[in-house]
Amino acid sequence: MKLIKKILFITAVICCCSSVFAQKKEKETSVENEYLNDVDGDIIMGLANADDLDSKLVALQYLQDALDNGNTSETIIQALDQLAGEGLINPARANGRLVNNFPEVRRQACLLMAKVKTEHSVNTLISIAIADNEPMVVAAAVKSLGEIGINENDETVAAIAFANKRNQYLNPTSSLAMEVLDAYEKLAPNTENKRLMVDSITGISSNYRYVTVVRQKALKVLKNISSSGSNKNAK
Repeated sequence: MKLIKKILFITAVICCCSSVFAQKKEKETSVENEYLNDVDGDIIMGLANADDLDSKLVALQYLQDALDNGNTSETIIQALDQLAGEGLINPARANGRLVNNFPEVRRQACLLMAKVKTEHSVNTLISIAIADNEPMVVAAAVKSLGEIGINENDETVAAIAFANKRNQYLNPTSSLAMEVLDAYEKLAPNTENKRLMVDSITGISSNYRYVTVVRQKALKVLKNISSSGSNKNAK
């Protein structure tokens, strides 16, 4: 009987020690990861703050690795915001000349924002989509807005429609129009009032400055959205 009690006691001690060790190990791993995340953030922020284009492109590579590893620390998001608005939200001038107008940096940063599916990312992307003059940057912002899928009060669709209409008049670009259509397809299930979306798609389908494949895509998307709306009303 005493032997059984000793065995039970020893077993309990071993289990307790294992539990404490596991908790300690988990805590150490958590602290280590937090430290590494901070180091990553500091490196990326330093590169993002550099004046030259090459450093900012390297920062984007680090950002992609950090986001792929699940690092969405405050510093990482801050660096991503800064690069997405490089020369637009944070203009730097020398003798009256804009010296940090790097559209490729903004484009890549906008694409990376799709990995951070938050309201904050949506607001930043909306700001860029309606303010940027570079179609490739607007296209990247629209693409990420569609992938994130957040459309509170139809604000995302309204912003995309505005950006599309603005560029339709100033500089109609088929690649941008295609991203707009893809984003509408993804956002349609989360859109309450599809009137604005339908009008925007109709404008693309009837604009012969876009290539034929884009106009055909517009008609297809328009048909799908109309059909889904009819089915919803029927139910």
